[in-house]
Amino acid sequence: MAINQPIASSSKKLLWAGYVISALPVLMLIFSSVMKIMQPPDVVKGFADLGWPVQLAIALSVVELGCTILYVIPWTAVFGAILLTGYLGGATATHVRVSEPFYTPIVLGVLVWLGLYLRDGRLRALIPLRSLD
Repeated sequence: MAINQPIASSSKKLLWAGYVISALPVLMLIFSSVMKIMQPPDVVKGFADLGWPVQLAIALSVVELGCTILYVIPWTAVFGAILLTGYLGGATATHVRVSEPFYTPIVLGVLVWLGLYLRDGRLRALIPLRSLD
């Protein structure tokens, strides 16, 4: 595919499905970031249970929020998705390390990429899904 070759635009249904699916992890990540800033007792206890000092909560919140903002900006969405994959990978590893359920960060990561895949024709052109026919 040539660099200047136009990418076929998404159908409106595909585009809206991508926005809806992308909104789910974005809302969860924003909520998580705000909770880290507010530091209610459950968050402080959660940090202790995970073996993380609560003093890192603000820094983690800034990283989480920054990656999420990059993800919602169309020009930086792929970069944001890559950064969120790393962030969520670290969250998964942290939960695995203390033998806690680790499915939530994995599901959020899948939703990040699925939403982006549905709303970005360039990504669909880069990773085409093919039938087994």
